[in-house]
Amino acid sequence: MSPFLWLAGGIVLAALEMAAAGVYLLWIGLGAIATGLVALALPAMTLVQQLLLFALAVAISAPLGALVYRRLARSADTTLNRRGEQLVGRTVTLDEAIVNGAGRVRVGDTVWRVEGPDLPAGSRVRIIGSEGVALWVVGEPGASP
Repeated sequence: MSPFLWLAGGIVLAALEMAAAGVYLLWIGLGAIATGLVALALPAMTLVQQLLLFALAVAISAPLGALVYRRLARSADTTLNRRGEQLVGRTVTLDEAIVNGAGRVRVGDTVWRVEGPDLPAGSRVRIIGSEGVALWVVGEPGASP
């Protein structure tokens, strides 16, 4: 079989990966490309040898690809679209006093509703959690004005 057929098939499979929702065609395509490159370097390879090489390349690339995707999924930011959760742990200053458990704080260019113990405006608070558009806060020791 022509090495160029392996290369073309691999490129087509990799291109189809972009249109498909899965991640399997890419690894099969890489196996075909690897087989085509080896077949170019060793033109005396038989079809059986090429098929065995292709099977081996896919058997190696698919588990490696799954490992890469697992690591990427673990390292991905799980708070990407949950801005309140991104703020947990930050210390900020109250814009509006917390009265009866509710107040306001400015973080960057956004004013957030906060819930926590009653504290005067200007107190330093630490964000400990969030729910919806509200942040949960606690006073920082010795940080009240």
